[in-house]
Formats: sequence, structure tokens, C-alpha cells
Amino acid sequence: MSTTTVTKSPVGAPAPARTPARRAPVAEGRIGLRGNLRHIGALARRNALQIKQDPESMFDAVLMPIIFILLFVYVFGGAIAGKGNNDAYVNYVTPGLMAMMGMNIAMAVGVGINDDFKKGVMDRFRTMPIARSSVLIAKIVVEVGRMLIATAILLGMGFLLGLTIHTSVLHLFAAIALSMVFGASLMWIFILLGLTVKTAQAVQGMAMLVLMPLQFGSSIFAPPTSMPDWLETFTEYNPLSNLADAARNLVNGGPVAHSVWMTLGWSLAITVITAPLAVAKFRKKT
Repeated sequence: MSTTTVTKSPVGAPAPARTPARRAPVAEGRIGLRGNLRHIGALARRNALQIKQDPESMFDAVLMPIIFILLFVYVFGGAIAGKGNNDAYVNYVTPGLMAMMGMNIAMAVGVGINDDFKKGVMDRFRTMPIARSSVLIAKIVVEVGRMLIATAILLGMGFLLGLTIHTSVLHLFAAIALSMVFGASLMWIFILLGLTVKTAQAVQGMAMLVLMPLQFGSSIFAPPTSMPDWLETFTEYNPLSNLADAARNLVNGGPVAHSVWMTLGWSLAITVITAPLAVAKFRKKT
């Protein structure tokens, strides 16, 4: 039979220091608005520093708008607007390309999220006492910044090629803001896609299957009236057509209310549906 010896502390001696209990991580549900904003800011800064350390990640945002506007203005502009009417086509295609920039950069978000999981970066974030949504929102904040840079380069090239604002600078800023809102909503779709499929190559492949019909079956590059009836009907319900028409009319003048409200409605619907799904998938992804 074993005995346990109890050692008593000498009278008057200080009691032994007690080891403080480790605090449990703060539950995500108890993180307030200020905490969420602080986490988003810190994570956005981390993502921005990554871009600074890897400038090549900006190649798509810098080179893509230059290549696209030169390609469509000088290769397809004559065929669509007529030879010698490149200036008119610049005013038609440049606002439409703002919508295209958003979609292509949104695709890069899904690829980046998938790659971060492969590297184990996201697993580390999920062990920290931060809101899970802040990780994804910070990613979107930085990508919206990249989208602004791409749009600025696109407009700069457009002005060099003859783009003219027939309304006002405020209308141009409204077109840019509308493109940013719609592009940010699309990022939730590609984040969800990046969290669902297994490889970055699969994200790119599936994204292109969606991007190509939406981009070329829209009013971005050519007026829908020149298309077959069935395709013209498709372009009327294509959200990219609504955004392209809204941006085009804000820059060139024309009715904007219907296109703007349709674009905002699409942006809200996409965000409301896909954002909660993306956050839930982020929590559960193994």
C-alpha cells in the first residue's frame, strides 16, 4: 500500500506562486466591430507587404489592361466600328473593359486562396482568435486595390488612344466605383471556388469556363444589336452587360438608372448568397 507525503510550507513563508491559467481564445462571435476592423487592417497590410515582396504578382494588373485595350481597339475596332472610327470605338470599349478587369482580377483571388491553403497559411490563421470572415475580407480589400490600379492604367491608355469624357469627372468616378462594387462581389464567387476545388489549376480552368461566355456574350466589345436574337437575349440578362452599359453611359452620356440599379442588385445578390457560403467553407475546410 503506497503512501503520499504532504509537504507543508513553513509558518510565515509566502505561499507558492500559482501558475496563471491560460486564457481560451476569444470566440469569433464575441469579436466586436472594432476588433474585426483591426484584424482586417492587419491582414490587409500583410497581404500588401506580400505584393511588395513579390512585384511579379502585379503583372496581371499592370499589363492586362494595356494588352486588352490595344488588342481590341486596333485588331477588332475597325471591324466593329468601321475603318477609321477607332476614336469612337475607344469610347465604346474602354468603359466596358472596366467590367472585364474586375472579373479577371476576381479569378486571381480564388487562385491565391487555394494556393494559401496548400502552403498552410490559412491553417495558421484559423488557429488565431480572429473572425474568420476578416481573413477573406482583407484579401478582397487588397484585390480591390489591385483592381483600382488596373482600372487607372486602362483609363490612362484610353485617354492616350482618344477617350473623351462627355459627362463629367464625377460621372467617371461613379463608373469606377460601380465597377469596384461589382468586382468585389465577384471575388466571393471565386473565393468559394478556390475553397471548393483541390488545385489552383482547377480554379483557373473552371473560372475560364464561366468567364469566356460572360465576357464575350455581353455588350463589352460589340453592340448586342449585331448579334443573333438568342445571343442578344442572353446579353440583356448578362450582369456584365448591365455594368458595361452603366459605365459607358456614365462616361458618354445616356440613361443610366436601369443599368446602375441592375448592377447594384446583382452585386448585392451575389454577395448575400456567396459570402456566407465562402466563410462557412473557410471554417470547415480541411
